[in-house]
Amino acid sequence: MPGSTLASVSPEGGSYPLTSSLQVAPGLSRRIWRNKAFAVGGGLLLLILLVALLAPWLSPHDPYAQDLLNRTTPPVWKAKGGWLHPLGTDPLGRDYLSRLIYGARISLLIGVSVAIISGLIGTTMGMLAGYFGGRTDMLVSFLVTTRLSMPVILVALATVALVGGSLWIVILVLGLLKWDRFAVVMRSATQQVRSLDYVAAAQSAGASTTRILFGEVLPNVMPHLIVVATLEAASAILLEASLSFLGLGVQPPLPSWGLMISEAKAYMFFSFWLIAIPGCALALLIFAINLCGDGLHDLLSPEGRS
Repeated sequence: MPGSTLASVSPEGGSYPLTSSLQVAPGLSRRIWRNKAFAVGGGLLLLILLVALLAPWLSPHDPYAQDLLNRTTPPVWKAKGGWLHPLGTDPLGRDYLSRLIYGARISLLIGVSVAIISGLIGTTMGMLAGYFGGRTDMLVSFLVTTRLSMPVILVALATVALVGGSLWIVILVLGLLKWDRFAVVMRSATQQVRSLDYVAAAQSAGASTTRILFGEVLPNVMPHLIVVATLEAASAILLEASLSFLGLGVQPPLPSWGLMISEAKAYMFFSFWLIAIPGCALALLIFAINLCGDGLHDLLSPEGRS
């Protein structure tokens, strides 16, 4: 049956999975290319990742260098634009293309870091609730309900305003607030997996709870975890951009895309491209991540693997 996992019991008392839901199926590359959402989203995301990694070599100028004599220089397609600054300069004379390239690093760092922090918290809580049930499930459900009663953006605004805004403060605050979806999804997935035969075989063989959770349950709920992680990474990037736009997120002179939009809002009627360029870059990144998440859902589902 697609997506199921069998287990063999060794004489020493351990269980060893014979197959895994993460096992590479024949024709995987063909199915990836047939999945247009994953192919397009993965290609865009890979391109943005390469730009972020190669930023020191791709940036034509220092993203922090100011030139007050060349403030708000228009991009190359404008009448007074030039190839010295292809995307123009910001109100402080900094090269906009260089800041846009380095801004990809900030956005990807925030998305990945928040997904890891919140994923560790939510996955742990969800697996424990789904596997043990009873009072553990009631406690986790109470914590999830409490967390859902607090709007993320308002709590993040209040916390950052009290503690102070910085890159790592924003990552920590969002990571501690975005775990609820992981917990809900992993709880449901673990409840479905714990009643399957290979988990019962591991229990009969005397495997420890830690061995069962990390060796049997976690590999088989990993597809759900990957899909949720992509959605939460995109949500975290948008929240960081919102906080930076309000002046409570990443602080100058870091080239955050949300901060670039905030710094350009006073010029939106005179130099609209100052807002349009980082806004389009932010929308493209979120679009790519969401397409990847949608494509992964189709590829990792039993229907997609069959």
